[in-house]
Amino acid sequence: MNLNKIFILGNVTRDPEVRALPSGQSVTNFSVATNRFYTDSSGQKKQEAEFHNVVCFGKLADISSRYLNKGSMLLVEGRIKTRTWQDSANVKHYKTEIIAENIQLAPKSMGGAAGNIERPRPYSAPDPEPDQPKRDLSAQAGEIPIIEENYMPPVSEDNNIQHEPEPSTDEIDIKDIPF
Repeated sequence: MNLNKIFILGNVTRDPEVRALPSGQSVTNFSVATNRFYTDSSGQKKQEAEFHNVVCFGKLADISSRYLNKGSMLLVEGRIKTRTWQDSANVKHYKTEIIAENIQLAPKSMGGAAGNIERPRPYSAPDPEPDQPKRDLSAQAGEIPIIEENYMPPVSEDNNIQHEPEPSTDEIDIKDIPF
């Protein structure tokens, strides 16, 4: 069994170049930078950047040309392809690219382009009973709701849940997420 699958999460280093194939299908080319942080043998913290050439076809090409620009963060899922060709001087050239099969735009708050996309309206709960305070269940664009782990709501003797859990008010700082 063989598998050619790649996932990269990084920042677009140049605006996508849009072209059309003779068949009329759209194609975009752009590059994505990924960073690697490590500590060398002398204990110094180092950062290393890797640049990836990405190619999108069809609908992905239209999306990438419309919503991506230099600096946008995105997740690319695809496969690796190496092209070869000879130039007029008969010199053989190689280029390794990622053929995108799926892309996911990061929220605008994370440097992504997803802030340009119309979002669904936030959910707000129906008015609570008069003796209970109203809870705000709406989320800001780019926020991830936090659910406490191992939470078990109170259960009555007949195993029916008595009430739903209160949402957590803790916030996560984006710097704490290990990308």
